[in-house]
Amino acid sequence: MRRLLLRISNVNPESVTTYSDRVLYSAIGSFMVLYFVYATVGGAAFVDASANYTHPWWQWLVGPLVASGVVAYDRAVVGRVSVNYENLDSPDPKDLLRRPTFGLYAGRICLALLFAVIITEPLMLARYKGEIDARLNDVHNQEISVIENGGAIGAYDARLAQLKKETAAEDAAVQALNKRAAEKRADARKLYQQAIADSEGDGVSRKAGCPDGGYCDTLVKRSRGLDDQAAALDAQAAKLQDSQKPARDSRAAEEADLTRKISEQRTVNAEAIRADAGFGARTKAMWYLISTDFYGIGLFYIGIALLLVALDCAAVGLKFASHGNAYERTEARCARQTEHEAAMSYEQGLRDARRYAEAAARVMAESIGRASHDHELADIAIEKARAHLFDSVAGSPAVPLSPAPLMNPHPYGDVDSVRA
Repeated sequence: MRRLLLRISNVNPESVTTYSDRVLYSAIGSFMVLYFVYATVGGAAFVDASANYTHPWWQWLVGPLVASGVVAYDRAVVGRVSVNYENLDSPDPKDLLRRPTFGLYAGRICLALLFAVIITEPLMLARYKGEIDARLNDVHNQEISVIENGGAIGAYDARLAQLKKETAAEDAAVQALNKRAAEKRADARKLYQQAIADSEGDGVSRKAGCPDGGYCDTLVKRSRGLDDQAAALDAQAAKLQDSQKPARDSRAAEEADLTRKISEQRTVNAEAIRADAGFGARTKAMWYLISTDFYGIGLFYIGIALLLVALDCAAVGLKFASHGNAYERTEARCARQTEHEAAMSYEQGLRDARRYAEAAARVMAESIGRASHDHELADIAIEKARAHLFDSVAGSPAVPLSPAPLMNPHPYGDVDSVRA
């Protein structure tokens, strides 16, 4: 198990010789495994949030890819040993390693912060799902109230109210006529009752019967007149209602159309409002909860975020803090030794090449010298043959020829000595 963790942390197990280094790199491997799990879940949550929380099945394929990429970066940082290749023959331990490259660690910190925003935020939104849903419900209700009072629905409601007002005015006119007719009928019934009482001797005249021209007869005539007036008012109301019928039908059709449009607009608005519950809206709701309840939700949110960022940077942080440990010095010695041997081998090759070139140049010079010497011997032989032939023919020595100049002095002696 320990060798597996060392392999995960991308170090050579053969060079991890001390107990502290084994604990260190085993811890780094454990942090990488934990981060792989965290990045897998966070990447899947980010994909789910990007898909508007539809829970696609392939979200669990993206998470491991993201986690593998970040773990590969961490393994490259942890497994890298900054070997100093200057002064390879120096035995001083200070010359083994170079100073840490801060740009490499700064890049990893920036990557950790970026992943904290991209991966940690969906996890935090899932953690506070109930509170966020309640906040979104309040926001949606406020939006619905604003939309109801303005926009297309507001215009439709205003027109609908105007149509209802017109209908109510017409109904009031008809009801006014009917009310007057009812009042006249009531007065007529009252007068008729008085006439009956007078005819029985209980009225004003105190005389029984209802003679023509009497008080009882007058009451009866007035009662009948009021009934006629009530009937005329009823007829007038009916005629008015008939005249209002085309306008009423038109308004009823318009009211039905407006009611249908309002219902359709409300459905569209409700769908649009419900759709505004994705990653952006939930993030906005989350920050609202943090700002309104910082000592409750805010501190807990920041604490979890910092914990996950620390988990993200733990492996690289341990690597940075342990710069110059026994493992790195062992690896540096091996690397410097290999480089030193390679440099010495290369230098020996260069010296051998120089010796070979010098030997080849000497051989070539000797070859050219021998060729020149052979040519000079041939000239001397020709000269001696000519002198001998001349002595044989003319009986006197011949004039010697001027010797040909040599290209290079012969390495084995002077030409004049050979000629003599």
